[in-house]
Amino acid sequence: MNTQTASADIDHVALLMDNVESAEDANAKAVKSTVLSPRFYTTDFKAMDALDVSSVRTEWDVMMKEYEGDNNHDHFQRDAAFVEEVRTLMPQLSPAMRQEFLDFLISSLTSEFSGCILYNEIRKNVSNPDIKQLMTYMARDESRHAGFINQSLKDFNLGIDLGSLKRTKAYTYFKPKYIFYATYLSEKIGYARYITIFRQLERNPDKRFHPIFRWFERWCNDEFRHGESFALIMRSQPELLKGVNKLWIRFFILAVYATMYVRDHTRPLLHEAMGLESTTYDYEVFRITNDICRQVFPVEVDIDNPVFRQCMERMLAISLAADRARKRGGLVGKLQVGLCGAKAALTFGRLFLLPVIKRELPKDIRMQPVW
Repeated sequence: MNTQTASADIDHVALLMDNVESAEDANAKAVKSTVLSPRFYTTDFKAMDALDVSSVRTEWDVMMKEYEGDNNHDHFQRDAAFVEEVRTLMPQLSPAMRQEFLDFLISSLTSEFSGCILYNEIRKNVSNPDIKQLMTYMARDESRHAGFINQSLKDFNLGIDLGSLKRTKAYTYFKPKYIFYATYLSEKIGYARYITIFRQLERNPDKRFHPIFRWFERWCNDEFRHGESFALIMRSQPELLKGVNKLWIRFFILAVYATMYVRDHTRPLLHEAMGLESTTYDYEVFRITNDICRQVFPVEVDIDNPVFRQCMERMLAISLAADRARKRGGLVGKLQVGLCGAKAALTFGRLFLLPVIKRELPKDIRMQPVW
């Protein structure tokens, strides 16, 4: 897709985004299930209960002590400066910027709360002491994250009813190995996203249009540790990283990257306000995530392959065209949506067939959040 076409498509984003004007709108957006929206998951609890992490016991016990130490127990508190910044900065947001920021908050809250629900459900349905303890700690962290975001939504009088969201949003069943691949990537890419934003605003504090971004550094270290937990689980089950499972790993990497790319390019004003450009930001996040994933994944997507980049742009163009078709409605709209789905599948297939970079797994599994 050439630059002129891309710019024309981005101009349609504001028209395609569902505006949030009330608490009812916010809750409806959180509940709505789309290809791009965060999902709620359930899994095979018996299989989770049977996990044996004894082969990584030394690293596991160190990590459990880190969780027990809970270095973020006092972090998610709004101070007087936070409240004052909200009061001062929020009236300055343009209507379009307000909508993009609300979309960011709602999708972030839904993602954090999704983790909280999944981890808590696993905790309640297993007796394995290692898995039970881990899930208790991770559910604790994600609950704090979701609650903290919800407080910022309440500043707009748009708080999400988390109890209702848990009851009404659709759940997707994933086998444990799919949970491991997808959730590991979600936690690590969440770290990469948050730390990239934090570093940018650390260098350019004048572009920090909301105080929540000041919390991102310590916050994303929780995400990093959650990813470490799934890395240890996968390294303790080496069959998950061999044979046909390498294809599943490739699939989930591409799915997560493509979803992020499309979703981020529907928020151009959000990134512009922070002094970022959506494409540059996304590839920096991909680079960090690739670097991190070498601890556990034996294959790496080549994000510098020109065909990869062309396919990312094509996925964006197809998604925007599909949204326009849904808005149009009727038989023609439905046919156009179906055609877009076929084009997206073909484009994803082309991505999947690209050569990958093969990696030897390191002896030392644990990593530190040094980005």
